[in-house]
Amino acid sequence: MKFAIFGNTYQARKSSHAETLFSLLQQHNAQLCICREFYQFLTKEQHLSLPPAELFDGDDFSADMVLSVGGDGTFLKAASRVGRKGIPILGINTGRLGFLADISPAEMEETFNEIHRHHYTVEERSVLQLQCDDPKLLKEPYALNEIAVLKRDSSSMITIHTAINDARLITYLADGLVIATPTGSTAYSLSVGGPIMVPHSQTIAITPVAPHSLNVRPIVIRDDWKITLDVESRSHSFLVAIDGRSESCKETTRLQISKADYNVRVVKRFNHKFFDTLRTKMMWGADVR
Repeated sequence: MKFAIFGNTYQARKSSHAETLFSLLQQHNAQLCICREFYQFLTKEQHLSLPPAELFDGDDFSADMVLSVGGDGTFLKAASRVGRKGIPILGINTGRLGFLADISPAEMEETFNEIHRHHYTVEERSVLQLQCDDPKLLKEPYALNEIAVLKRDSSSMITIHTAINDARLITYLADGLVIATPTGSTAYSLSVGGPIMVPHSQTIAITPVAPHSLNVRPIVIRDDWKITLDVESRSHSFLVAIDGRSESCKETTRLQISKADYNVRVVKRFNHKFFDTLRTKMMWGADVR
């Protein structure tokens, strides 16, 4: 198999996991191509000796599987580079929590033995697409986790006029609004009180950030519906964050959010269960008294 490898470049103390990974891949006679930035980090800063590999920049690569070495942030960056290629992505967690990157370094050997035997599953994860007239936002308009609209300063809330399929939903007075996929429901959306959604539920969660009114609650809608946002702000601008990549936007910009016409394919071990992940990663349902 041919693997394209991405990794984070700011966790020097965890570079030993990368050394173990490349050793395992060599044992399986894997063909390697490595993101140039990650390769330079490992060879020049960490002084690792790596096996022969192709180097690539941006999204100029092809492979049978993508490996993301880091946390969920690294996985999101890898997913944005994969884009429409349809290449399945395996996340190796050298970060902290790790919902997307959920293979621990201790599981790598067993996981690659399973991959070598084609004993794994691939989950299709939905993606959000942003449409607007701001060219800065359209450079990378796709989100695997969420698209968030947020106030720019600390002085006042923003007003977000929200419509679903061109029918008025509500006008939010809040610090922001998070539009999340099921994949993103355990990320930023959850931290502001949004619901947990099962990955294949074909839904979108709309969750306000610090709403002015206590009777405004998160709502879950079908993922084939279109969301339209018109934002007002005293500063006449606001922030749009697409999987954490934020840009300033003027208040006259209308935002339309809908399901993209492609999915991200996530590699999971054959015995993986979403509810097991909730219990182990979040201590979901645990009585800690």
